[in-house]
Amino acid sequence: MGKQELRNSVRQVRMRLGLSQQELADQVGISRQAVSAIEAGQSAPSTAVSLRMARILGSRIEELFWFDEETPELEALPATGLQAGSGATRVALVRVGGRWVAHPLHGDYGFRQELLPADGEGWYEPGSAVVKVRPLDDPANLGNAIAVAGCTPALSLWARAAERWHPGLRVHWSFANSTEALRALARGEIHAAGSHLYDPETGEHNLPFIRRLLPGRRVVLVNLGVWEEGLLVAPGNPKRLYRGADLVQPGVRVINREEGAGARLLLDRILREDGLPASAVDRNLPIACSHLEVARAIASGQADVGVSAASVAAAFGLGFVPLHRVRYDMVIPKEHLAAEPVRHWLSSLSNRWVRSQLAALGGYDTSQTGEIVGEV
Repeated sequence: MGKQELRNSVRQVRMRLGLSQQELADQVGISRQAVSAIEAGQSAPSTAVSLRMARILGSRIEELFWFDEETPELEALPATGLQAGSGATRVALVRVGGRWVAHPLHGDYGFRQELLPADGEGWYEPGSAVVKVRPLDDPANLGNAIAVAGCTPALSLWARAAERWHPGLRVHWSFANSTEALRALARGEIHAAGSHLYDPETGEHNLPFIRRLLPGRRVVLVNLGVWEEGLLVAPGNPKRLYRGADLVQPGVRVINREEGAGARLLLDRILREDGLPASAVDRNLPIACSHLEVARAIASGQADVGVSAASVAAAFGLGFVPLHRVRYDMVIPKEHLAAEPVRHWLSSLSNRWVRSQLAALGGYDTSQTGEIVGEV
């Protein structure tokens, strides 16, 4: 074990609360000089003083005082997007099936609406099958995490709720369309994949795609909600766009999604139902890689129409033409169901607050939320 050095955040917490050293000293029952020495790391407080400080500052004792020591490197499997030979890079660490997986936190991978904190710094060399990672936290704390991939913004809402009700739990959500999420699950990079893929030939949701992309895997499907998919248009639908044939009219700018996205499959299907090839729509616009990019393109006037969900249309104040109701399911390998982080994450889905938040988004039917709706 490396050399241990006691660190503390007493000064930062004290200043945040607007307390002077003398005021804190008076409440704790020690001298101002003693407080100054503790903050500077020149003196280690007794157990009694530490407990009183934690109570007065409204913090847990381990948040105020901790040992800073060199932690040994560990090996992790590189998740998709981690680039070899790029030097030290920020990563999120998640334990999946008994193995560490390092998820990149650079570029778009590192942001939602805020910068994501890193669990470690990783070195990934060309030709290597593993990533060398220097953890920035105790690996025991890092093990209480779950990795999820999916495309609905509701996953971030669920993640926040789960972390709120289970202190210490961390939910690492990676954005991915349904096909990409299932492939990440097949590679063992995540615990659960969000999917909203519909097979018109069988009338089944998600299962045909799971059988193809995860052959031989035993999984359960836990429903997040049934959502409405359709056409996002400008408010009032000024170009009167309702079906596939309407989208190929001159001057109609269609923003399309990437291969493997459920929204792209729906767009291809409504064109096919009107006897049109997928290539018939306007190809002059760049591909959108998320539901939010589709909405932003239409809201800004760069596009006239695109396929997304009713909840996204409502969030951006856009018009919506419903076309199809599809299940959004979380696909979870059965071997992960016993893991404590997964159990805590799933248990939060039955919380009334989570369900009410999903319902408030609009376009979500939560009557089956949290139920196992299928298995393979």
